[in-house]
Amino acid sequence: MNAHAEAMGADPSGHCPIMPNYGRPVVTFARGSGTELFDSEGGRYLDFLCGLAVTSLGHSHPGVAAALAEQASTLLHVSNLFATVPQIEVATRLDALIRSGTGEDEPGQVLFQNSGAEANEAAIKLARKYQGRGRHGVLSAFRSFHGRTLATLAATGQPEKHEPFQPLPEGFRHAAWNDLAAFEAAIDPSVGTILLEPLQGESGVNPADAEFFVGIRRLCDERGILLIIDEVQTGLARTGRWFGFHHHGIRADIVTVAKALGNGVPIGAVWAPTGIASAFKPGDHGSTFGGQPLAAAAAREVLRVMEEIDAPSLAVDRGAELTELLGALPGVTEVRGLGLLLAAELDGAALAGRTAGEVALACLHAGLVVNGVTPTSLRFAPPLTVTSAELAEGVEILAGVLDNPPTTDEAEAGQ
Repeated sequence: MNAHAEAMGADPSGHCPIMPNYGRPVVTFARGSGTELFDSEGGRYLDFLCGLAVTSLGHSHPGVAAALAEQASTLLHVSNLFATVPQIEVATRLDALIRSGTGEDEPGQVLFQNSGAEANEAAIKLARKYQGRGRHGVLSAFRSFHGRTLATLAATGQPEKHEPFQPLPEGFRHAAWNDLAAFEAAIDPSVGTILLEPLQGESGVNPADAEFFVGIRRLCDERGILLIIDEVQTGLARTGRWFGFHHHGIRADIVTVAKALGNGVPIGAVWAPTGIASAFKPGDHGSTFGGQPLAAAAAREVLRVMEEIDAPSLAVDRGAELTELLGALPGVTEVRGLGLLLAAELDGAALAGRTAGEVALACLHAGLVVNGVTPTSLRFAPPLTVTSAELAEGVEILAGVLDNPPTTDEAEAGQ
């Protein structure tokens, strides 16, 4: 048994106790600090993926660590039949930040969950409860991603992900991304909800057109449809505004948040104005651990630090730097995205017969964590606290990988 298999917890026969739904891990990380990660053998990496836009303040942030330690010695858990101080403070701050970008006057309320998928699941239930029987339909975009629970998988516009789990819950349909006419044509009297991301991350980091988002808001107003905006990946400064839909100045009926909210501690949230939130009555939805004190204490510190450092401005400034650095690389034909959520499109010469996933694996071996989000594009989501020097170092690592494609023998050995 090799050292990697041992690090993964394999027994002498090579059996690994972890289910294979994430594939076979090729590295075991042991610690991190800021933008840096270190594996179990001491190797250093620059993390330009942040656990898929989660650790926006970097690894082992001292303020978050201190908040967790203090809360762990104060109060770890009570039932959600009761409130806790950090929970109320996070809900109050989230409400203010969500409404800050649109001038929404009606105060909102927050329901805490443990993840983005759970937040979207709860949002779908809230919308269905509010709209009532007969208006249960949910319309979302092809190539979207909203989670892997049965309902959020049905909302996800990737039919290839649906097939192994059929039959999925009914009432979900999809229309082409950034195509207002296609969405309008897909609406029938059963559609009570439209669910959209401000930027589709998994399909290649493709932002919504302003005309599309504004048009969807208008359609919703005309037809009495609720607009759920999935900010699980884009929320909390990642795109250069507190929330991705703030770029378009529109109103949201329901907003979901997760990932960056806990900087690595599992927490998600659903926000809605009081008039919609009040559709939920006691017993309509619940979560044993949703918003429990430890997670809420982490989220409270995350929000405090993000406001203190003006995280949206950091995302704009560092995103512009990274865009320029990536755009200057031979073989990069396009850099797209918003803030510090970017994709670099690679041409045939840069790929040299590889997929972007294989390029990402070569980057990992060279000390840079990114991922191949499509066969031809790499996704970048470094911490909002990343330094200019770290950006330059990371892009230099990528340049070295692109300049040195594997030989035929190396490629065959890696298969």
